[in-house]
Amino acid sequence: MSLLDIKNLSVYFKRRSGEDFVAVQNVSLKLEKGEILGIVGESGSGKSVTALSVLGLLPYPKAYHDDKSSIKFEKQELIGLNDAEFRHIRGNKISFIFQEPMSSLNPLHKIGAQIGESLKLHQKNMSKEEVKAKTLELLRAVKIPEPEIKISAYPFELSGGQRQRVMIAMAIANNPEILIADEPTTALDVTIQEQIIDLLLDLKKKLNMAIIFISHNLRLVHKIADNIAVMYKGNLVEYGSSEQIFNNPQDDYTKKLISSNLPLNLQNKNENKNILTGREIAVKFPLKKSFFGKITEELTAVDHVNFDLTEGETLGIVGESGSGKTTLAMSVVNLVKYSGKFSFENKDLQGFCKDIQIVFQDPYNSLNPRMKIYDIIREGLDIHYPNLTDQEQHERVLQILREVELNPDILSKYPHEFSGGQRQRIALARSLIIRPKVLILDEPTSALDVTVQAQIINLLKTLQQKFNLSYIFISHDMSAVRAISHRIMVMQNGKVVENGSTEQIFNNPHHSYTKQLIRASIL
Repeated sequence: MSLLDIKNLSVYFKRRSGEDFVAVQNVSLKLEKGEILGIVGESGSGKSVTALSVLGLLPYPKAYHDDKSSIKFEKQELIGLNDAEFRHIRGNKISFIFQEPMSSLNPLHKIGAQIGESLKLHQKNMSKEEVKAKTLELLRAVKIPEPEIKISAYPFELSGGQRQRVMIAMAIANNPEILIADEPTTALDVTIQEQIIDLLLDLKKKLNMAIIFISHNLRLVHKIADNIAVMYKGNLVEYGSSEQIFNNPQDDYTKKLISSNLPLNLQNKNENKNILTGREIAVKFPLKKSFFGKITEELTAVDHVNFDLTEGETLGIVGESGSGKTTLAMSVVNLVKYSGKFSFENKDLQGFCKDIQIVFQDPYNSLNPRMKIYDIIREGLDIHYPNLTDQEQHERVLQILREVELNPDILSKYPHEFSGGQRQRIALARSLIIRPKVLILDEPTSALDVTVQAQIINLLKTLQQKFNLSYIFISHDMSAVRAISHRIMVMQNGKVVENGSTEQIFNNPHHSYTKQLIRASIL
């Protein structure tokens, strides 16, 4: 008998109209003790809904299963259990790591208290001293630096990788038999991704846990999973051993996931004239102030950086969190105070310039949720082209929608009604409608499915050729940077450690940190 046996699982959501939407249909999976099962698929494939069904975490009463659905854990049927019965299983026998730790951790509680809460809930006889000792032991197990200090830290005081480690510590606190990890490395730096994967593998070996690892990245899952289930639009389209799925895929969708590699961009644009330059750019943030407000300690986020961007060129800026790449971008558009000098078309750049626009990492948070798409895209025209008539504005909006390959029927909708890829296209349309010459793209593909990433990269290339745009493409994903950049600048701790053509950086990297990033990107 399998440790976890899922048979004919179907999940339905009630629409406002009263009709049913089928999120998962007739999915059957098995998980053996000590096994890693990878579930792969793009957004909307049903992989997370399947995992949430195991612990009865689907939103009730909007979601429900049919009579044929069955989920058995150690021969016990889980579908139909009440909350009291589930409490003996959740966090105790089966634990869950959610995709975004910042949203999952309570911002008002210290991490020690949050880990301790899980211990006290399931091990009621533990004293305060025992809870603290066990919490420190867990922080050490997940390799949190300075655990005696971090135990008193709040979530916002930790990096993304450290927050994910805290989530893992909470999940393994009671030695569960199954750990469900839902996109645990999405939007993390490649070096941190590698650390989290190694940590999960190490814990699995030490605790003899079974793991369900959910991701949209088939290559990542192939690295760690024993068996892989591929899902598409709520259906299980392929299921087998990792080697079988990867080396001999049967379904067309599986083949598409495997082939979703972004090609190397070797074209060089350096012969064109400079459009944007930065000289000795430095950004410092105050850490401590005296009683009288004098700054006594500073963090140097960007440390005297120089760069050049030519017409029609893409400059990739790569580095892990805290390297200064996003802060450098913010200084270009004057969103942070900086020292040094920017020049745009051989003129000093001071303040905001409409010819330089920025597309942020998370379009869901950067698009106003209360505004319709038409007003979001049109807003820039009101500011920079106030003399346009309503009809002229409307025609420009329709034109830019065609450029980013969106249907005009979206204009009366709101941002929450779209997928991540669609929202990123809307964000692009909002920036491009002003007709800029330089576009700064801050992690534009980090949280997108691999297939959608390829679509956005290809769209950006098409737009660049059509409008002779210059891009600053910021990412921690070396494969995405490689796919679009003509030149690459590698940043670490606020400094530029390597700068050269894409071909040079990938084929003959000189700095050890660059080599580490390239190695970690081959997950």
